[in-house]
Amino acid sequence: MGEVSEQFEMLCFQVITYVGTARTHFINAIQSAKSGNFEEAQKLMKEGDEAFAQGHNGHADLLTMDANGELTGGLMLLMHAEDQLMSAENFRILAKEFIELYQKMGTENS
Repeated sequence: MGEVSEQFEMLCFQVITYVGTARTHFINAIQSAKSGNFEEAQKLMKEGDEAFAQGHNGHADLLTMDANGELTGGLMLLMHAEDQLMSAENFRILAKEFIELYQKMGTENS
């Protein structure tokens, strides 16, 4: 396996790992907000954002490799990494909305 292939696979798995971690933090943030623990929810969102940024950086490196013509195979792995990236982004958006909703519901019921 060539150096580029190894770097490609490493970057794909890096994206998958980081955005999977981010998605987990976002889901846990929703659960914390649902329980009324908004401080914990915000902490989890921040941790999720940090993990997502790492995954996004790995994705940018993959796009650079592709633009430089360095990628020839393994596109299924890249597609999976990109799918996981978008899934985490969707959970991030939903988590923010749920947290705001739970906060609003909490203030209305006070």
